[in-house]
Parts: sequence; structure tokens; C-alpha cells
Amino acid sequence: MATDLFSLKDRIALVTGGSRGIGRMIAAGFIAQGARVYISSRKADVCEKTAAELSKGGGTCIALPVDASTVAGAKELAKAFGEREKKLDILVNNAGAAWLEKFDRFPEKGWDKVLDLNLKTPFFLTQALLGPLKAAASKARPAKVINIASIDGISVNAQETYSYAASKAGLIHLTRRMALRLIEDHIVVSAIAPGAFSTDMNTVARDQAEEVAKRIPARRIGTDEDMAGAAIYLASRAGDYVVGATLVVDGGVSDARG
Repeated sequence: MATDLFSLKDRIALVTGGSRGIGRMIAAGFIAQGARVYISSRKADVCEKTAAELSKGGGTCIALPVDASTVAGAKELAKAFGEREKKLDILVNNAGAAWLEKFDRFPEKGWDKVLDLNLKTPFFLTQALLGPLKAAASKARPAKVINIASIDGISVNAQETYSYAASKAGLIHLTRRMALRLIEDHIVVSAIAPGAFSTDMNTVARDQAEEVAKRIPARRIGTDEDMAGAAIYLASRAGDYVVGATLVVDGGVSDARG
């Protein structure tokens, strides 16, 4: 039994923001464990290219390029998925945005864009996909919803990313609230709070990895395998009893911040 704990064979997953960064890391990990993976992002060409690249090793990755930053967009993505599949075993709410600006100049646009995509979309996309999630779920093998939060929702970052920090703190608490309701339908909701990973969003970790590593207790930034491993754990049988929790994957940074 233990050898199957982390298998995702015959499972269907949808990863938003899956064309790059953390979403791509997770999608690649799921494919390696046997899942059929759909990835979604705003840019069709990038989404299609990533899907083709991730399918090269013999796995299956399918692009669903939809802008899900609005409620209408979330419904459109759910419809596009529903035209291809009847069941959804794993939903990863990863698509996100950030906005950096001084307090006295922080714009409404920087608030609304980030809160809509980082906090509103995970709720309404999960709502729109409730039918396929319930169709896949059972007491013996629950469906999974994994929200991608951030350690900036747990401890304070020196950067002035006000709406980002607020959205990720809200997403962590929303995860707990959603988890209590959806476990009634055998859907397990959890979250991951990443620290420093090399992505287009975290340009500091990408471009100054050695300097950033000096501030991390583990003395390195996160790797693709670190992120994939955390997501596979929560998505697989190994994470079936992890309800409403947020898994911190940061090399010790949030504890060091205090």
C-alpha cells in the first residue's frame, strides 16, 4: 500500500496559471506521477507551448487558455473543462498576480486586480467546478482542491505589496472555511504557502538566487522538485486527511521572520 501513497495514476487535474512558474512545476510533477493534466492561463500561445513541452515525456498535458480572473471567466474555464471531462480529481488554484508600490501611491487598480485573481477567482472557480469535483469524489478517494497561497500571507515581507499580502492571508483563511464545507462532499481543500522560488513573479529569487539564499535558513531557494513534491503529497492518497491546512514550503523563512 505504501508504494501507492503518492501515485496520481488515472487522476485528472486542472492547474490554473500552469504555463509557467509554480503552476508549471506542479503540473510537471503531477504528470510524472501519472495524472492527466489540464493547464490554464491567459495567453493561448504560451499555454499551448507549455502543454506540448510537458507532454513530450509520454504524459498528457492539455491546454485550456482562458482568462479566469473574473466570475464569467471562471465559468468559461469550467465550461471548457466540462466539454472534455466529466470528473475532476484535483484542482490547483495557482493563477496569481502581485503589485508593488509605495503606500501613498498604491492605486485602486493594484488592489482590485490582485484581490480578484488571488482571492476571488479560487472561490468562484471552485464553485463553478463543484459538479466535476463531486463526481470524482468519494469517502475512499476524495477529490482535492489545492490553493496556492504564499508565506507573505503568514509573515510580513519588507516589500510594499499590500494587496498581495492581504490576498494571500485571505486565501489561507478562505481555505479553512471552504475545507469545512466541502469535506461534506468528500472534497479535501488545503493550501501551499511557497517561499522563494525562481519564477517570473519572484524576480528577486530568480535573478539574485545566491543573495536571497543567504537569508533563508536552508541556505537555498526552492527547486521544482520541492514544489512538485508538496503538491503531489496533498493531491495523492498521502494527503487525504490533511483538511484545511496550509503547507509551508519556504526553507524556514517564515519562522525566521518571526
